[in-house]
Amino acid sequence: MMDNFPGNLFVVAAPSGAGKSSLVKALMELDAQVRPSVSHTTRAPRGQEKHGREYFFVSAPEFDQMVASDSFLEWAHVHGQRYGTSRKAIEDRIAQGADVVLEIDFQGAIQIKKIFANAVLIFILPPSWEELKSRLHNRAEDAPEVIELRLQNAADEMAYVKEFDYVIINELFERALFDLKAIVHAQRLKYLAQRRARADIFQALNLT
Repeated sequence: MMDNFPGNLFVVAAPSGAGKSSLVKALMELDAQVRPSVSHTTRAPRGQEKHGREYFFVSAPEFDQMVASDSFLEWAHVHGQRYGTSRKAIEDRIAQGADVVLEIDFQGAIQIKKIFANAVLIFILPPSWEELKSRLHNRAEDAPEVIELRLQNAADEMAYVKEFDYVIINELFERALFDLKAIVHAQRLKYLAQRRARADIFQALNLT
């Protein structure tokens, strides 16, 4: 059972442009115990992205084969491409006591919560529609029609925010990062998390 693993699983979702990737990257730079999970995707690399670092870039047939062999903890169609999270990679890291952070879409987050009840779901919201549109245009990664599609999808994605455990509004980056760090730290102090991570102390105090 994944619920008995000593590590924590943090699942972060957000509409495109809300700042999810920047926040998660900053969190990992500050906290060495938090490790990323590298997803598989059928989309092409962007900018300086490298295979095995940001994503495992695979062909559609390769992705199909992984789906057929039940290799994914979750997978979903997002913006016309497919993304999936390796089941074995997550289980191995959590079993070793690492805290794993997943950057995925809301569909995948909800799927994971059904499989792993202890997963901590975090949703990142933009402060306004105007700011979201500005960020998508300023990052200059997508064509105008792709940006329009992302904005249309954002409304559907944000409607699922109530399914998440925590919500962070990324208005000021430093404040949003503080909020994300606070969630991670608080999760480590929960009873079940402490009992899993510090089993020796609980045993020594006859609390098992």
